[in-house]
This record gives sequence, C-alpha cells and structure tokens, in this order.
Amino acid sequence: MSDNSATSQVRSRIEQLRQSINDHNYRYYALDEPSIPDAEYDRLLNELKQLETDHPELLTADSPTQRVGSAPLDSFTSVPHEKPMLSLDNAFSDDDLRAFDQRLKDRLKDSADIEYACEPKLDGIAISILYQDGQLVRAATRGDGTNGEDITANVRTIKSVPLSLRGKDYPQRLEVRGEIYMPKAGFAKLNQQAADKGEKIFVNPRNAAAGSLRQLDSRITATRPLELCAYSVGVHQGLELPPRHTDILQQLRTWGFKINPEMIAAASIEECIAYHQSLGEKRDGLAYDIDGVVFKVNNIATQETLGFVSRAPRWAIAYKFPAQEEMTTLEAVEFQVGRTGTITPVARLKPVFVGGVTVSNATLHNRDEIARLDARVGDTVIVRRAGDVIPQIVGVVEAKRPDNATLIEFPDTCPICDSPAVQIPGEAAIRCEGGLICPAQRKEAIIHFASRKAMDIDGLGDKLVEQLVDRGLINTIADLYRLKAEDVAALERMGQKSAENLIAALEASKSISFARFIYALGIREVGEATARNLAAHYGTWQALSEADEEILQQVDDIGPVVAKFVRDFFVEQDNLDIVSQLRECGVHWPEREPEQQPAEQPLAGQTCVLTGTLEQMTRDEAGEKLRALGAKVAGSVSKKTDFVVAGPGAGSKLSKAEQLGVEVLDEAGLLALLARY
Repeated sequence: MSDNSATSQVRSRIEQLRQSINDHNYRYYALDEPSIPDAEYDRLLNELKQLETDHPELLTADSPTQRVGSAPLDSFTSVPHEKPMLSLDNAFSDDDLRAFDQRLKDRLKDSADIEYACEPKLDGIAISILYQDGQLVRAATRGDGTNGEDITANVRTIKSVPLSLRGKDYPQRLEVRGEIYMPKAGFAKLNQQAADKGEKIFVNPRNAAAGSLRQLDSRITATRPLELCAYSVGVHQGLELPPRHTDILQQLRTWGFKINPEMIAAASIEECIAYHQSLGEKRDGLAYDIDGVVFKVNNIATQETLGFVSRAPRWAIAYKFPAQEEMTTLEAVEFQVGRTGTITPVARLKPVFVGGVTVSNATLHNRDEIARLDARVGDTVIVRRAGDVIPQIVGVVEAKRPDNATLIEFPDTCPICDSPAVQIPGEAAIRCEGGLICPAQRKEAIIHFASRKAMDIDGLGDKLVEQLVDRGLINTIADLYRLKAEDVAALERMGQKSAENLIAALEASKSISFARFIYALGIREVGEATARNLAAHYGTWQALSEADEEILQQVDDIGPVVAKFVRDFFVEQDNLDIVSQLRECGVHWPEREPEQQPAEQPLAGQTCVLTGTLEQMTRDEAGEKLRALGAKVAGSVSKKTDFVVAGPGAGSKLSKAEQLGVEVLDEAGLLALLARY
C-alpha cells in the first residue's frame, strides 16, 4: 500500500471519529440524550488522540480533541467564561498514574515526591458560579469550555448553592466551580414518580441532573433533588487565597459551599494509588455516583509553573474506575420461573466486560420494562452493573438497530409446565398458575428452604436440588428429610461421603428457630424481618396459623398486602399438610409466648448497623442477639442510627458513621454491651 493511500485511510478514519464524537457530544451535552456509555466515548476519543499524535499534520483546530464539549443551545443565553473551563486527561491504570507523576517531576526538574489533592470524580454536570461582593450574580454550564449557557435562574433553586457567601472576608469577585449532581436516593425517587405517572424515566443520575438543569422553567428544576459540590476556584479578585488546593476548598466550605468529605491530600503518587483503590471499594456504598478520582498537584504555585496544554492542565489527571456501563448485543431472551411463579425475562447477551466482570446475562424485569425500553432481539443495548447489583439493560441504541431485529414476545403459558401465565391486576409481574405442579417453582421453593438464612442445610446447593427433583427423589420440602444416603450417593458428582454429610446436615437442620422456619416456608413478601416479627408476636405455630388478616396487621411492618399473603398460605390445606409432615420428620422449634413486649426490652427503639468482620461470632449471630434485646438492625447508616458495630474490613458504613458522629463499637464493645443484659 502506498504512503498516499495509507494517509488517505487515516484521514478518512479521523473524519469518521470526529463526526461520531461530535454527534455524541451533541446528544450528551445539548439534548441530554446520551447514545453510548462513557467508556465507549472514551475509546473513540482516545483512538482519535492517538491518530492525531501519530499524524500531527492532520490535526485541526476544530477537532473534538481540542475542545471540551459541544456548543450551547440557542434557547439559553451564551456567556463567555473569564477563564476557560478545561477538561482533564485520563489515566486508566496505576502505571498511567505513575507516568503522569514522572512527567511532572521531569518538567519540574525535581525528583522529590509531589503532594496531590485527591477528590472523587462526581458523575454530574460541571458548573461555574460567579459571585460579586458576596452575592450570586451568574451561573453557567461548561459548554464548549470557552462559552457556556446562562442557567442562573435554575441554579438559584438548588439548596446547596449559597445565594450569599457566609462571613465577610471573601474576594470582591469570586468564580466557584463545581459539579451539580443528583444523589442516588433522589434519582430513584424521581424515576419512581415518573413511572407512576407513565412518564419517561431517566437512564442514570447524570442524565437526570443534566435534564433538570436545562429546564426552561426553573420551577421544574426546583422540584428536582440536585446538589452542588465545589471543587475549584476559577477567578478571584480582592483577596489572596491559601497556597494549597485542599486549603482553598476548606476556605470555600467556610463561605458556605459543600465540598466532598472524601477529599484528602496525598504525600506521594503511591498514596494516590492507594486512595484510588480504597475509594473504589467504597464506590457502591456512596450516596452518589462517581466514575473515578481526580488528582491535582496541591501546591498552587507549582500548578502555575506546570501550566496548561491546549485543552487540559498539566497538573491534574482523572483516574477512571472500570466502566459500570457498556454496549453489547441482545442475542436472545429466555424466561425463568421463580418460587412464587413469577416469570422473569432474562437477556442473553454477547459477553461484555463491565463493572469488573464479564457479563453475559441481564434481567429485563417484566413485560412493562421490555415495552418501556422497546428492546428487541438483535438490538445494541447499554448494560449497567454496579458492584454486586444484578446486571440490567438500561437503554437501547436505536440508531444501531438492525433490520432483522425481532420483537420480544412474552409467553401466554409457563415455559416450564405450560400452565396459564396470568397478570394479576395491579401487579407488573406475570405468574405461572401451576403452583407446585411446576418443577421450576418446586425447585426454587426447595432451594429457598435450604438456604443459609432459612434452614441452612449445608451442601444442598442449586445443582443438587435440580438433580433430586429431576430424578423424582423429592417433590416437596418434606421429602428432603426422607432421603437415604444411598440414593444421594448415586447422583452426579456425589459419593458416599458427600451423601452422608448431606444426611447429617439435614438432621442438624431439624432444630431451628421459629422465625427462621417461618422465613424458610417462602410465604410471599415474608422476608427475614417480617418472619422475626411474626415469630415474636405470636410465639406459637397454632396462634400464627389461626390469625386472620385484620389481626395480622397488628404486627409491626405488616400491612394488608402481606397479611393477605400470610393468610392465603394458611388456608391452603396442602401447605398445612407439608408443615405437618415436616414436624413428623422431626423438624422442631421452641414455642413460647413472648417473654417481653418490645417496649420492655433494653435496646427497644435503638437502631444499629453491623459492618466488617467479627471474630467471636458471625454478623448474623450478632444481629440475632441485638434483635433479641429489642434493637433494630439496619443495613445502612443514617442520622437515626444509634450505634455502629465495626469489625476489621469495615468500609463506607464506618466512614459514614464517623462523618455523622454516630457512636462506633468494636467487637469488644459489642460483647460488653451484650454481657450487660
């Protein structure tokens, strides 16, 4: 291939990339309709950067690599930034970060460690807010970095934005820069409200924040749960600022701005790497979305020495986390049946690496969700996975829909037993009416019965349950206790020793608490907490089984829906027969009248949270002991939390407790508390 031909191909590819990136910028920044995940956008931009680096003669001033975003919409007034709002270069590995550090040392001609300011990279909208004589006079979006959109009226509605600076000692003219974002809880509530009204829901909190900020009617913005976190100062006149970036942020805090509590100063690049790892572990427990960490040289004079390149400061870099959203192909949809008969569509995907793992399946929830997404087999879809959350499809890239994409048809009958599949009025779920004649429901009911938080039958996993049901060795949970070691030993991947261990585990499980037995039965909507409340309130099986719906609603946290499900269980004779068979097989629990009313218990009214690893007991055991004393054991820390028990490895919950000033006990403190009673 000739040099001219090769150059022509490179020029063509560069033009394709520029056009694609500009289109995505327009959708992302102007229309608030992102069409691809951030990770895909980063790949396109990095490919373009590399081609322009390799072929500098093809670099032009209007390339997307030479600017930050896209032009403002005409519907808002365009305002110039007194100092450009630039973007940041990215790091994607520890080695990238070390190379960044070495470049700075080389440029400074100094091998000494550099101190860095470390801040979470919030996934929101960059904003500039100008104050004159302490009063907010203008707020603007970043726009293209040189000009932004005047959204002052909207920003004034955000409660975390000070309309007047606190105190008296502040610059005559001050431009504060920060990120406006929507916390996860507010996002979930906003989407739920939209869904209830049949309105379009947002894909993610960033998209919701962008859409909220760009409302022409600021009264709408005022109803949205937006927050501002300040991260820098653009211009200032009339007062010298502190010499370190972290000190400037603390100064902003005194003037009334929210800054991120996770911000620290790191003495070296290795401390920065450790911070990135630590924050990554906390990521899913934070109240807001972050997509990485921003590292800035902390000394302002050193920042000025290092200066800028065309579109980014030399002294700062963003170290991204693994993408939580990626694009892939929806190859097929299968339907699974749960223990309560719910038929759930499961997307089979072309495998894609997202959220730190390879994902090939994702939930589609129900028929309503498929309709909302307008998802079809063959579509390019956006998959999201955050931490241990089950992967889900959050959007469809309609521009990439192939001509042969096919509609997803929800079955009219159960895919396992062919029983009718019906939708109960008022519910989104479609259920198989086969009950226990449906093998899928039998299997799931048995798996739940044997699970760790229920009967805790060691060695009875999903695959073994499938074999037992498929071979006809068990049909109900009571059949488990009639199994013979020789029958189990003949199964795949089982032997005599494994079979004997299973029989021993079944024998050990016969002695159980009343609450765990209730939970193990798999009554709809009766989770661990509800089972505990029922056991504590009634004390005996007979009292519980005879309670009607009205009486059941006297139990804590039980309303009419759960009361009906509980009563429905007890009016079904087959269920009562199964429990009788279990008791005949030796399953038993202590029955008694409640010894204390909740108000008389020593920890009544107190809420606690368990986090980290305990050595003397498991967290579940500790929770049971605390509940027995009347405490409520919650899953998250809030202002209403009375104390937190933190063992080694405690993460974001411990940090939140310290931030809120909640009492923290170590394991020794927990044991001392329990010993008191």
